[in-house]
Amino acid sequence: MMKTRPLILGVSTLALVAGCASMAMTDAEVDAATQEALKSSFTDKGQATVARLQQDAVQKICSAQQRPDAQTAAKVEAEQLASVKWPSNGQWLGDWKEGEKLAQNGRGATWSDAPGSKNGGNCYNCHQISKTEISFGTIGPSLYHYGKLRGVSDPASAQSEQIVKYTWGKLYNAKAYNACSDMPRFGHEGLLDEGQIRDLMALLLDPKSPVNSD
Repeated sequence: MMKTRPLILGVSTLALVAGCASMAMTDAEVDAATQEALKSSFTDKGQATVARLQQDAVQKICSAQQRPDAQTAAKVEAEQLASVKWPSNGQWLGDWKEGEKLAQNGRGATWSDAPGSKNGGNCYNCHQISKTEISFGTIGPSLYHYGKLRGVSDPASAQSEQIVKYTWGKLYNAKAYNACSDMPRFGHEGLLDEGQIRDLMALLLDPKSPVNSD
C-alpha cells in the first residue's frame, strides 16, 4: 500500500489543481503546479527516469497549441525533416517478416526492460495493417494496402523513390510532415534502430508482405 501513496497523492494534487484553475490560477500557475505534482509523484526506476517528463521545444509548442499556426508548423517540420537520418548503406527495405513481428510487438523502454534491449514498434496499437488482424487501434489511418494504393510494385524503381523516401522519413520522425503528429518519432528518439526501420519499410512497401497482398 505504501508504494502507491505518491501516485495517489499526485492524482489528488492534479484534481485539486484542476478545481482551483477555475477560481484564481492563471494558465502558467496551473502548468507550474502540474509539473510539481508530476515531480512528486514519479521517481527514477531503472531506465524509466523522470527526465522523460521533460518536453523538448516541439512538444512544448504542441502542448501550448494543438494546431500551431501555419508559419510555426512549417518551421517545426523543416527542422524535424533536417534531423532525419537516411539509410546509411542506401538500403531502404529489410525483411517484411521481421517487420510484421516488430509491428505486433509493443514491449520496450519500461523500467523492467534491460537497458539497450530492442523495442517493439507497437504499430497495431494505432493502425490496421493486415487484412487478417482483428484487433487494432484507430488513432492513425489504416495502412492496409499502403504500398499497393500508392502504386509501389517495385520499391527499388525510380517511380517509387518519392513514396519510399517519404515513408522512411515518416517512420524516423513523423513530425517532419505533421508538426504535432501523435506518432512516435521512432528514429529521432532512438526507439528503433536503422535495421528495424528497414524491416517496417518492407512490411509497408514490399508487394509480398501481408500489407499489400489480397
